[in-house]
Amino acid sequence: MIKVTVIDRDGKTHLLDAPTDMNMNMMEVCKAHELPVEGTCGGMALCASCQMYLESDTALPEQSDAELAMLDQAFHVKDNSRLGCQIRIREEIDGIVVRLAP
Repeated sequence: MIKVTVIDRDGKTHLLDAPTDMNMNMMEVCKAHELPVEGTCGGMALCASCQMYLESDTALPEQSDAELAMLDQAFHVKDNSRLGCQIRIREEIDGIVVRLAP
């Protein structure tokens, strides 16, 4: 298990446990904790409804072409925008802090 922090759209901070042995991503963790992340496409990087902003200095893998293309079409995109479905839960991101996009 690792700890992840999610700041919801009301500014409330949620410290969550996320299992590293279930091949989950940040979108799925948020949904499991009933945070308002849609994930309409089921985690295929096709809808941007799980967009979040990386608020910590956590090193993440480079964005895929699919993620970049989807963010290019999304609203409220910032330099630190990522798709939650593309952030895999692994030991290396322990302590990550993200904010849900509007």
